[in-house]
Amino acid sequence: QVQLVESGGGLEQAGGSLRLSCAASGRTFSNSALAWFRQAPGKEREFVASIDWSGPGTYYTDSVKGRFTISRDNAKRMVYLQMNGLKPEDTAVYYCATSRFGGLGYRQAEYEYAYWGPGTQVTVSS
Repeated sequence: QVQLVESGGGLEQAGGSLRLSCAASGRTFSNSALAWFRQAPGKEREFVASIDWSGPGTYYTDSVKGRFTISRDNAKRMVYLQMNGLKPEDTAVYYCATSRFGGLGYRQAEYEYAYWGPGTQVTVSS
């Protein structure tokens, strides 16, 4: 079992920055890729970014490339999402999740992730 808890969401103006954090506990955090997803009102949950367990791989959806950066600290059991240049369309609930399929982070489908946090709200005003 893995427990995930996101934090760092809030209200920010367009062009601003937020840093989301995800704290993990439980044995299966180890050797698992991690990802951030988001769900805007009235829309399906979508992939945002993911990161390998220990390798250099990071992956992003096109709409956040160059603005968001995913990182992790395995010793602290944390994963982060630095969000710069925020846009109103980034408004959503953001979730972190651990992969079902090991340490490579290239997977982007919801079903490929086993454990999810409750989410943190990000609201970007124009």
